[in-house]
Amino acid sequence: MAGNDPLSNALSGVDNAEGVGHLSHTVQPASNEIGSVLEVFYDHGYIDGFDFVDDGKAGRFEIELKGAINECGAVKPRYSVGKDDFEKWEKRFLPARDYGALVVTTSHGVMSHYEAREKGIGGQVIAYVY
Repeated sequence: MAGNDPLSNALSGVDNAEGVGHLSHTVQPASNEIGSVLEVFYDHGYIDGFDFVDDGKAGRFEIELKGAINECGAVKPRYSVGKDDFEKWEKRFLPARDYGALVVTTSHGVMSHYEAREKGIGGQVIAYVY
């Protein structure tokens, strides 16, 4: 898998593993951004868990899947979103209202668009899952 975007590679690997019914998937190389996105997936119940394994290089994530992801992916280019503009991006990337989640990076960290809307902050949309 040769690419320039590790987040996109990781999410397409997770999406493919979910599609064929695997119960686990390894994402390599690991990064803080991928870990934060996986944390949002875990908080919303799309994965059962994940562990970081330090292999002396960049590390890897061992992800436990549960078959709850219909589709996930990275958003490219990274669109800036104001605190009141999440509805527009929900319509573009999610199939229905209140179904799925957008992953947003903000000045307060990586979170879902529901949390960002609650806190009244904007950021950049980096991924989606439903």
